[in-house]
Amino acid sequence: MPKRVLTGTVVSDKTDKTVVVRVERKVKHALYGKIIRLSKKYHAHDEGNVYREGETVRIEETAPISKLKTWKVIERVDTHKSPETAA
Repeated sequence: MPKRVLTGTVVSDKTDKTVVVRVERKVKHALYGKIIRLSKKYHAHDEGNVYREGETVRIEETAPISKLKTWKVIERVDTHKSPETAA
């Protein structure tokens, strides 16, 4: 069975070898038909502590690593550029 791959934004990198990734999806409301954004946070394994808050990353489902971690980061998609670092 193929592993699920999701794309999201790193919202926390404070813990050792772990990042918290927020994955957003858009769904249509069943009754009203309005498009709404739903988000979910996943704890993902980051072996080298290389991913920082604000970066867009791709995560892949794995066997459980700990109580909360069942995902690992496979690659960086995009890096958030803040105005202070761009100058």
